[in-house]
Amino acid sequence: MVHQEQITIPTKGNGDMHDITEQVNKIVKKSGISVGMVHIFNVGSTGAIGAIEFEPGLQKDLPAILNKLIPPSRDYLHEQTWHDGNGHSHLQATWLGPEITVPVSNGKLILGTWQQIFHLECDVKYRQRQVVVTVYGE
Repeated sequence: MVHQEQITIPTKGNGDMHDITEQVNKIVKKSGISVGMVHIFNVGSTGAIGAIEFEPGLQKDLPAILNKLIPPSRDYLHEQTWHDGNGHSHLQATWLGPEITVPVSNGKLILGTWQQIFHLECDVKYRQRQVVVTVYGE
């Protein structure tokens, strides 16, 4: 069996993080699937999905370390081509990745106590993000 829905996330630009665990959990429950997997995918090349302890310190630390490792710059070839200020955004999102798959058991996400599913906006401007959640199993 397969069930699919979308989540819309309004973001505020680079570094804006959202805990989407509860929204994903509601979709899993609605699917009626007891055992399987849930795949969460950000549509677009400058947003990322992952798992983290979603607390205020890490909400600041993750974007900050990404901006240190892959800083905003006009030197990226993407900038020289498009001049849109988000070369680093594409690289940051690519590094983290656009998706995560989480096991489902007894109709619930299998996550650690301090593990939540997050969406991170890497682009330089606000976006209306679409995140596709696909639950499959039985």
